[in-house]
Amino acid sequence: MRLCSIASGSSGNCIYAGSDTTSVLVDAGISCKRIEQGLNAIGLSGAEMAAVLVTHEHSDHIRGLGVLARKRGIPIYATRETYEAILACPSLGEIPDGLYHEILPDCPVEIGDLTVDPFSISHDAANPVGYRISHEGHSAAVATDLGVYDTYIVNHLQHLDVLLLEANHDVHMLEVGTYPYYLKQRILGNRGHLSNEMAGQLLCEVLHDDMKQIVLGHLSKENNYPALAYETVCAEVTMGDNPYKSKDFHISVAKRDEICEVIDF
Repeated sequence: MRLCSIASGSSGNCIYAGSDTTSVLVDAGISCKRIEQGLNAIGLSGAEMAAVLVTHEHSDHIRGLGVLARKRGIPIYATRETYEAILACPSLGEIPDGLYHEILPDCPVEIGDLTVDPFSISHDAANPVGYRISHEGHSAAVATDLGVYDTYIVNHLQHLDVLLLEANHDVHMLEVGTYPYYLKQRILGNRGHLSNEMAGQLLCEVLHDDMKQIVLGHLSKENNYPALAYETVCAEVTMGDNPYKSKDFHISVAKRDEICEVIDF
């Protein structure tokens, strides 16, 4: 399998995952042009995508979906509530008929030779999900836009090879920053976003000897820095109630506006 972050941040998200024969995108929150450029950089094209797996309807996850659907005719997988919210978004334009495939949390679907397992997440959207994608005993998950995590989330993130995990904000930066009070409360709430500290604590619950790589993603432009996210998560892992140190794993930070390295596993 392979996984590559084409873009990950509060201003736009698009992740590629696939096997030798089946390729999918998780979200299309940047322009179709940038998605194509990112795929081309790793030797692929939009025409080769078997699906776009949509986590939820916020613009930083669907901005390029309309053009991508019209240009490439790629099947769209999302919960019914998410898709209805997508159709109500006038900026996307028309979505061609026949592309939508309904998914349900905790009901895996087969896309080519990939098994896609959607799981519910706590976020202020219609019916949002994260995704675990598996192929021949290997698996990766994309878990962002989590207000909180619980045993249910931890169980869905067990025994992964690769995890792209939200580390959205530094709590102090957010609290003293320029955001209005209501927005600060939204981000800090149970249907908001994971802080750096919470990302590290969640990571402590799912680490295992065979995990290949952790990618920290969906960083806030205003309330975080890549180095701060990295150092905070590493500190939580090293000092946490687990048998590991952060140096035991390859931990990286996804770039906001650039394609990242391709992870093979």
